[in-house]
Amino acid sequence: MAAAGTVLVLVVSAATYVISDASTAQAATVGPCDIYTSGGTPCVAAHSTTRALYGAYDGPLYQVRRSSDAATQDIGVLSAGGYANAATQDSFCANTSCVITIIYDQSGRDNRLTQAPPGYWPGPAPGGWDNLADAKAAPITIGGQRAYGVYIAPGTGYRNNNTNGVATGDQPEGIYAVVDGTHYNQWCCFDYGNAQTDGQADAPAIMETVYFGANRQWGYGDGSGPWIMADLEWGLFSGVNAGYNSLAPINHRFVTAIVKGEPNHWAIRGGNAQSGGLTTYFDGPRPNGYHPMKKEGAILLGIGGDNSVSGRGTFYEGVLTSGYPSAETENAVQANINAAGYAPASGGDPQQNVQVVGGQSGRCLDVPGATTTNGTQMNLWDCHGGTNQRFTYTAGGQLTVYGDKCLDASGYGTTNGTQVVVWDCHGGVNQQWSVNADGTITSVQSGLCLDAEAYGTANGTRIHLWACHGGANQQWSLRS
Repeated sequence: MAAAGTVLVLVVSAATYVISDASTAQAATVGPCDIYTSGGTPCVAAHSTTRALYGAYDGPLYQVRRSSDAATQDIGVLSAGGYANAATQDSFCANTSCVITIIYDQSGRDNRLTQAPPGYWPGPAPGGWDNLADAKAAPITIGGQRAYGVYIAPGTGYRNNNTNGVATGDQPEGIYAVVDGTHYNQWCCFDYGNAQTDGQADAPAIMETVYFGANRQWGYGDGSGPWIMADLEWGLFSGVNAGYNSLAPINHRFVTAIVKGEPNHWAIRGGNAQSGGLTTYFDGPRPNGYHPMKKEGAILLGIGGDNSVSGRGTFYEGVLTSGYPSAETENAVQANINAAGYAPASGGDPQQNVQVVGGQSGRCLDVPGATTTNGTQMNLWDCHGGTNQRFTYTAGGQLTVYGDKCLDASGYGTTNGTQVVVWDCHGGVNQQWSVNADGTITSVQSGLCLDAEAYGTANGTRIHLWACHGGANQQWSLRS
């Protein structure tokens, strides 16, 4: 509150703010956390692998570890308040693989995220710990600069069970995350936010996180998703009702997802992180059994509160606040996110809801009979625009169908004739593909080409892998 007799003006835009009184004026670059502070709801945790979230922040964003010698390297910003210095990662990780070991907290409270320990559900790493994210799997650009997101394949997760200043009990808080709107599935749980400290699903109301995906086990909304929902433990919630609420799906290349709560009141908001404002999807009372809340103040990313590890998604930035942010504050944060300039990486850019069309046949890559059965071999069929012919080429190089199934080299095969099938997405290298400028689609694992068997062009022609030879049966285009 301004002192008596002082005129205080706060103008928040995407890039700058001006604070003035009778004697001073100052202009500076700002980030989302500067805006939250101005709104009286400061960040208590601020995580990003793509940019600084405070105008003055010039510390490390994240740390990577390379497999060749287990050395580590902090990845910082190009300048104070600026974008990630991805060239440091590219140089350090050249000719080897890297994982993200730490996502630093920019708030000054040291609420960093590291490898998640076992919970009720064990992770796949030794000792039941979760995997760490492949540091190269989610390239993008931001402000015209190369950067990398946190690519969460099932089994990957980060957590901090000993935090400082994060809301507990029924204390108010706000949470936002910027995520990849094309990378998700229908399982639990790609979460970011406030969770229990012991990794056990002890009771309802002990967590409050953003969830992004198409899970229908608990809460869900209209259509087939994906939706922004809240994980409150013992359920995902799309509104006040357990189960269905009239919640519209949201599907942009980059999504801003918001969940915020205070005593017996909470809201879901979201929008396109590249342009435009926020939509309020829900604003109302807590579900039955979730008032008062009993939050415990841990922070997690990519997993459920009990370490459920079957979700998938990509995270770029997010914060937790102290206090319940106003809509005006969040709208200013959304403008700041828009101005940051998130965009797909150049070359093999992720694309949504496209048909994969054979250059020789003019027919579409097709899941026969629109089945969802793992192991079904792909074929060619007349293009009809059905969901079994609609693929998303993700930032991690997967070709997904139905939101949670992936184009897969059967049995991790690397030889001519390996069947190309549909399978649950699991992040394996046999589910990673390169869409190339010469019209071929190649398996990252084997280097073999997606091939229409025996130069076939008829409906039902099977798809397999074969040595690349430049033939017309190995030419493909992605069409919206």
